[in-house]
Amino acid sequence: MLKLSLKEGQYLNIGDDIRVIYVGGNGKHCRLLIDAPRELNIARSDNDPNPARRKETYYPEPEISGEAQKEIQRIIWNERQKNVSGRGTQE
Repeated sequence: MLKLSLKEGQYLNIGDDIRVIYVGGNGKHCRLLIDAPRELNIARSDNDPNPARRKETYYPEPEISGEAQKEIQRIIWNERQKNVSGRGTQE
């Protein structure tokens, strides 16, 4: 699940065809504009008649392998070394 904070007029894109725009709000209410293809079903209520879709869902991220974590650390270390060595030559 993604949790975002948007300012008035900011938007997010979902895929290539859907744009959700935050147009304001107050208290516990917000106003959104949703630009999506007509064939896409958008339900407003949380009282969906289908009980399987009514419940909250959470999809945890899969674990990153130890090998992948070491590779990420190596890449970060190399990038930091480039930045450190690059600072001395820019001055």
